[in-house]
Amino acid sequence: MKLDESKILYDRSREVFPGGVNSPVRAFGSVGGTPVFVKRASGSHIYDEDGNEYIDYVDSWGPCILGHGCEPVIRAVQEACADGLSFGAPTRKELTLGEMIKACLPSMEMMRMVSSGTEAVMSAIRAARGYTGRNKIIKFKGCYHGHSDGLLVKAGSGALTGSAPDSAGVPRSYTKHTLLADYNSRESVTRLFGQHPGKIAAVVVEPVAANMGLVPPQPGFLEFLREITTRNGAVLIFDEVITGFRMGLGGAQGYYHVTPDLTTLGKIVGGGMPMGVYGGRREIMEAVSPLGKVYQAGTLSGNPIATAAGIATLKILMDGPELYEELNAKADRLTAALAAALPKAQVNRAGSLFSVFFTEQPVTDYESALTSDTGLYGRYFHYLLENGIYTAPSQFEILFLSAAHTEEDMEKTCRVIEAAAREVK
Repeated sequence: MKLDESKILYDRSREVFPGGVNSPVRAFGSVGGTPVFVKRASGSHIYDEDGNEYIDYVDSWGPCILGHGCEPVIRAVQEACADGLSFGAPTRKELTLGEMIKACLPSMEMMRMVSSGTEAVMSAIRAARGYTGRNKIIKFKGCYHGHSDGLLVKAGSGALTGSAPDSAGVPRSYTKHTLLADYNSRESVTRLFGQHPGKIAAVVVEPVAANMGLVPPQPGFLEFLREITTRNGAVLIFDEVITGFRMGLGGAQGYYHVTPDLTTLGKIVGGGMPMGVYGGRREIMEAVSPLGKVYQAGTLSGNPIATAAGIATLKILMDGPELYEELNAKADRLTAALAAALPKAQVNRAGSLFSVFFTEQPVTDYESALTSDTGLYGRYFHYLLENGIYTAPSQFEILFLSAAHTEEDMEKTCRVIEAAAREVK
């Protein structure tokens, strides 16, 4: 496989962008080699600048659930563009999309549209603090909630101690109110509530952890979070930027039948366009300006292009809920192939989301995720890449399926997985 053009573009990009990329994982830093520069995509396949073709299991990190270039979504965007790109004023489209989201996620009684998942979580936490009059929040090691200052603590694969920021440029004072718990550990959460009585505004959690690899909640864990936050007057925030409309129309909260106070959405809700949403209980959201004193604004919030793409995407999902059964069947097949080919690795899955960890230890939290052999993962990744399979360029990311993945895609992927296991072993 030749990557001559990608190498040329990467060299030029390093003179323009930090690390040659506009988001760190794209630099292939944890797997080595030259990042693939994508030229176009169609259905389940992407095509790079050198003409190589790949079956795509990244799906732009989730939103392409219908596949790349889904015709109704593209048509909706084109029609919206003809009417204007941005107005900075209310539109019918944002109302339509909001009503569709509320129909799927009844817990979102009132919501606010923003432009990214990072912005959605940052704003939800501000709303929770404003509503409760408290400052402290609990987050979980290994859970990523965007790059806002107060949340860059043990985010994703960061490995610092205590509440020290994971990023330079974030003062400790910004994270002093961020308390760290262990994902899937009831004891760690109980201890923090005991140490800070009446001071915790919110618990923010990925209901399915998806930024240390895929780590599902253990039975009863989400129910426990619901109970302890209610008992202590804290707000429970589900960060469903990854799981929203991926695990079903009701997201992870519908999948596990646990209702949060606030929910954050991103990626998929804009049909692949930049967009995020946060919302939940009416009395909490009424604390947001202009009704309340929690300020948050954005010129591009609910813009007509992203809302058009979101409406088209959600309409297809709402009209065809059997799509989720098909995605789960595809996940059954691929995870079975992974488990058979890599018997000493761990294959974690929730719905159609999954990942493989190169460790013999069950992965249930941040610390166990870090036991993975990242060097072995890098060799596995490159074998798949060289054989036409594009997966996450990091041990600590997950894989996504789309409606566009075909039987032929499945067969080829299973064959390459089996060959990769023999090669990297």
